[in-house]
Amino acid sequence: MKENYLDKIKYEKIGETKDSKERQLNWNIAFGLQAVDNLTPSKYMVDLATENIVGKKSYEVVEEQVRKYYENADNKKTDKSERQADEVSVKIVKILNDNAFTFNYLTLKQYHKKLFENIDIGIDEKYIGEFRDYNITKKESILNGESVQYADYSMIEETLKYDFEEEANQRYTEKTEREKLERLCKFTAHIWQLHPFGEGNTRTTALFIQKYLKSKGFDVNNELFKDNSLYFRNALVRANYSNISKGIEENNKYLIMFFENLLFNKNNKLDNAELKLSNKF
Repeated sequence: MKENYLDKIKYEKIGETKDSKERQLNWNIAFGLQAVDNLTPSKYMVDLATENIVGKKSYEVVEEQVRKYYENADNKKTDKSERQADEVSVKIVKILNDNAFTFNYLTLKQYHKKLFENIDIGIDEKYIGEFRDYNITKKESILNGESVQYADYSMIEETLKYDFEEEANQRYTEKTEREKLERLCKFTAHIWQLHPFGEGNTRTTALFIQKYLKSKGFDVNNELFKDNSLYFRNALVRANYSNISKGIEENNKYLIMFFENLLFNKNNKLDNAELKLSNKF
């Protein structure tokens, strides 16, 4: 019987990358994204990440050691913000390492659950991986204490379905560079403005967008999230805030600049100070 060459082609299980540069980048992204909520990983976490980067410890071992470290720690002396940064960083790294991805709004919910399950982020655990059923506001320093108008909770799921369906119908191979930028910025800004979760929206959105861009074959300069995650969040704020009485309209200029650097190796200066609107108030 003639052997079928297809029989020799086997699926491969996705394992942890052995590329130290890729590991370093994943940790840089994970640590950088904590800055959007003013969180900083502990020295203990940084040391563990270094051991992973050089190949001494796997992601699974690092995650287990972090878990045990905080289980055995004196709760009175434990820095809750550091603990959140540490535990969420490990989860981000593991998701970035995994090439599996499904473009669906349910993936957004899944990522939120994976990132924050069993972690104190200031909301009831029943909302981890679930859309909020209450409306929210948040004072923004760059808006002089004003807030973006986030979506009504009753509209979250239907609006997400619409946004994802619209994005799924895009033909990026037929778009110019500028059209690609504007479309991706619009999609990202819409997801973020919905703020579907009680907390952790920017980190969840950023992770999802990175995975989505990679799945589409974009050459992504993920180093940007190492040092500019707070700029990314503030750019999303500016893209979704308007106050006509103050002469302020929604402005995606800053988000465009971020995506130009992210996708097309532009060298725009990403300065948080330029996003502040204090003079308007």
